[in-house]
Amino acid sequence: MSNREKFKLGAVSKKYEEKSIKKRIESFLIDNVGKIVTREMIIQVSKDPTTGKEPENWHQRLSELRTDDGYTILSKRDRAFLSVEEYVLESLNKRAAAGKRVLPTKETWAAILVRADDSCEWSDGGESCGLKNGATDPIGGGTVKLTPDHMQPHSINPNADPSSMKQWQALCGRHQVIKKNFWDSSSGKVNTIAILQALPHKEKEIALKFLLEYFGEELA
Repeated sequence: MSNREKFKLGAVSKKYEEKSIKKRIESFLIDNVGKIVTREMIIQVSKDPTTGKEPENWHQRLSELRTDDGYTILSKRDRAFLSVEEYVLESLNKRAAAGKRVLPTKETWAAILVRADDSCEWSDGGESCGLKNGATDPIGGGTVKLTPDHMQPHSINPNADPSSMKQWQALCGRHQVIKKNFWDSSSGKVNTIAILQALPHKEKEIALKFLLEYFGEELA
């Protein structure tokens, strides 16, 4: 039996009428724990129960169930047998490290912008970004908008202090995307697992081949 054959396909067996999109998705996943559910199913259950309107931000709510609520929701990046836009709620157990996503206070953010001289604080290998808030990004195009970024990725430290300037930095949109959960700005270390999860299947195979050759029989 293949890994995929161990998981049955879930189903939408009822109408979900919880008040929030996240609660409707959560109830649906709990009803289908250990089963494969699809993007189409999630969109169907997350519709407004009164108007039938499809939400545009269902994917963000799914992410919050992972990061904020501590559910282990597997996707293509976690298991090779899953297709793109297929998900599995592995169990009803929640990670104890889960924490609500927070932002710096208005006072802290204002102080960070003063420290940053209203510029992107991204720095890598001694080279800084320095793009000014409201300027035009010469590489990505568009208007630069600085937003607060966790010095430590949310996946590592979900409980950053909203009042501590040392735990936040100002980043432009391009460097928010580049950093993702891959880089811990407070220590300068990379988040290896997050990088491996984000790799396409072929790159994962290359990484596995390298590790098997590196460790040899030590993994046996």
